[in-house]
Amino acid sequence: MEKRIQHIKEALHDAKYKLTPQREVTLKVLLENESDHLSAEDVFMKVKEKYPEIGLATVYRTLELLNELKILDKINFGDGVSRYDLRKEGAEHFHHHLVCISCGSVEEIEEDLLGDVESIVESDFHFKITDHRLTFHGVCKHCTLKVEQATDD
Repeated sequence: MEKRIQHIKEALHDAKYKLTPQREVTLKVLLENESDHLSAEDVFMKVKEKYPEIGLATVYRTLELLNELKILDKINFGDGVSRYDLRKEGAEHFHHHLVCISCGSVEEIEEDLLGDVESIVESDFHFKITDHRLTFHGVCKHCTLKVEQATDD
């Protein structure tokens, strides 16, 4: 975790920002809960446990700054709530997600599945792609299994 914080500190410094104690505690919360896709309010509640004097506006500003610097991505899975997802270190593109419409679980796909699609879009439409994100909505294997077991009974 310290290595990632150091890299993020360098990215902030390169963009003329400092890693303040408030930003650092927010980053640590994001790193500790990396697979959870936390909302700003979720991040705030977890940060407040560690840094009680922090305000919600400070957490929001930190999240927006980290989003602008492409350290994290602001995502929405169709439920009207913005969530924050740290970019994987060295990742060329945002990773993809599988969202279960039954239980709400979110699974990440690390592989870049859109290389061929990007090439076609760039050549056929003369559109320079800087990033992409892909979210599949469906039913996860656990929910599918529950339905199958219920129909077998």
